[in-house]
Amino acid sequence: MCGITGWVSWTQNLSEQSSVLENMTKAITHRGPDRMGTWLSEHAALGHRRLIVIDPEGGKQPMVYDDGSYTVTLSYNGEIYNFIELKEELIQRGHLFKSSSDTEVLLHAYLEWGEACVERLNGIFAFAIWDERKEQLMLGRDHLGVKPLYFANRGNDIIFGSELKAMFAHPEVDPVIDKDGLSEIFGLGPIRTPGQGVFKDVEEVRAGHYVTISKDERTVKRYWTLKSHPHPDDLDTTVSTIRSYLEDTVKKQLVADRPVVSMLSGGLDSSGLTAIAGNEFSKEGKTLHTYSIDFKNNEQDFEKDFLRVDLDEPWVEKVSDHVGTDHKSLVLDADELVENLLVPMRARDLPGVGEIETSLYLLFKEMEKEATVALSGESADEVFSGYPWFHQEEFLDAEVFPWLLNMRGMSAILSDSLKEKLDLSSYQKERYQEALNEVPVLTGESDLQAKQRRMSYMFISRFLPFMLDRKDRASMMTGFEVRVPFCDYRLVEYLWNVPIEMKNVDGIEKGVLRRAFEGYLPEDVRYRKKSAYPSTKDEKYLEGVQKWMLEILDDPTSPILPYIDTKKIRSIAEGKSEAIHGSSAKGLLDYLIQVNAWLKEYNIRVIL
Repeated sequence: MCGITGWVSWTQNLSEQSSVLENMTKAITHRGPDRMGTWLSEHAALGHRRLIVIDPEGGKQPMVYDDGSYTVTLSYNGEIYNFIELKEELIQRGHLFKSSSDTEVLLHAYLEWGEACVERLNGIFAFAIWDERKEQLMLGRDHLGVKPLYFANRGNDIIFGSELKAMFAHPEVDPVIDKDGLSEIFGLGPIRTPGQGVFKDVEEVRAGHYVTISKDERTVKRYWTLKSHPHPDDLDTTVSTIRSYLEDTVKKQLVADRPVVSMLSGGLDSSGLTAIAGNEFSKEGKTLHTYSIDFKNNEQDFEKDFLRVDLDEPWVEKVSDHVGTDHKSLVLDADELVENLLVPMRARDLPGVGEIETSLYLLFKEMEKEATVALSGESADEVFSGYPWFHQEEFLDAEVFPWLLNMRGMSAILSDSLKEKLDLSSYQKERYQEALNEVPVLTGESDLQAKQRRMSYMFISRFLPFMLDRKDRASMMTGFEVRVPFCDYRLVEYLWNVPIEMKNVDGIEKGVLRRAFEGYLPEDVRYRKKSAYPSTKDEKYLEGVQKWMLEILDDPTSPILPYIDTKKIRSIAEGKSEAIHGSSAKGLLDYLIQVNAWLKEYNIRVIL
């Protein structure tokens, strides 16, 4: 996995701008610690940081095709899982290859099919192609948005990068936030609007889209979308189809020239992927290594709640023993979580979800010591409709995104002056309506089925990008690649039209997936109730963020102070608030601490 960045200008000569390009590229060194590459021409400058996974020598980037009369140059981040099949087809069409890398296959796919090449790719990717023949830049992103890509238009120039920090290294891109940006931060939180770069005049290439930009024209095209139609298969066929897709995509995603491991929580999703991967490893006489996360004193501190029904570790051990993996559990204490709270914010260049992201980052940091690639069960709940929200009227009938019903307290803690300038309620409803207008409806469905389809679209198009963004930044901050088999677009397309009653067969969430894993997992593991990603219950963590927040409140130079009701926040930080306490207080303080550091460290200018 890698990081890409670059700069295109139709009015100035960029061939002498190597220092700017190098600064942009160095800003994302963590995404590709193995090698840096730059390429400059009169109108385009492309940078690349490489994390070597396949073909160490043949996959160097930026990669240039030069036939003597023109050049086409590619900077690419990701993995094309069907590159072997594509390569065979391209060879039959007369293409010659010099390497065994998927990078070269992508470049030749563009040469053969132009922008339509994205429709043939199965993988996770974000790329930039400068086509000298057309003097055109193409920015493309994978179907579900696993890999990130931002861009900004500055006069006659386009500046782009895998991460915002790469663009901020360019002298023309300043970290400025306007009214919409603050509404994203305080109104939507980390689950932001797709395409919204949060910063003023910064955009994100949306999942399933590509952008072409020439001197006189800019085109945004959606090349992939979910399509609604009646599900054609019976239950047994559906189960076997799901199983076939998962076996195929896991096998493809194990291809690497560096060690591959698997995340294992003991839940259905990661356990099933681990079992399939472990089976593939055993065929080659190898042992799969797996990793999980736990917290110091978790057994004595654990309390059953709506999201977490039991401890993960006993289930982790059971699955590891069953599959025969070499397992390691990382045990974190509260001090480590507090000390590293700001790392994920710096990784994503935006405030995130606090200790859950911090623990994920620390887990990847540990995994990177022994491997380069991991499999993760991310997105199964979104595409299999596994959340309780799919069955609760309060959430199905909400006029905002369902997860925002748990964020009602955010507007209450803002300062009066900010409330006057931001209408967060209207902003939330507008963004929700935008998403609602995109839903591919299916005529003939009952009212409940239509609501559940809308809910499914919200989770796939809005909530899932946040989850994938979190996973990408936390892993790539350590120079580590995470692959997500449940995001195979073929599987997502298929599941989109599987009725929720069939998804929940046997009276349990994701029942159809549980059936697909028959033979791979013990029965009790297959039918373990869903339990959310673990979170520390240690009071020391809450005490740590409370103390931190009080220090921010006591510092008159803290940049967040004009935007929050300091009296209410002080009451929460002192543990005196009746309205917000416990885990809610922890989450809120986590977020505000990050917002304060973000405003300060990035030297953000706010325009209202």
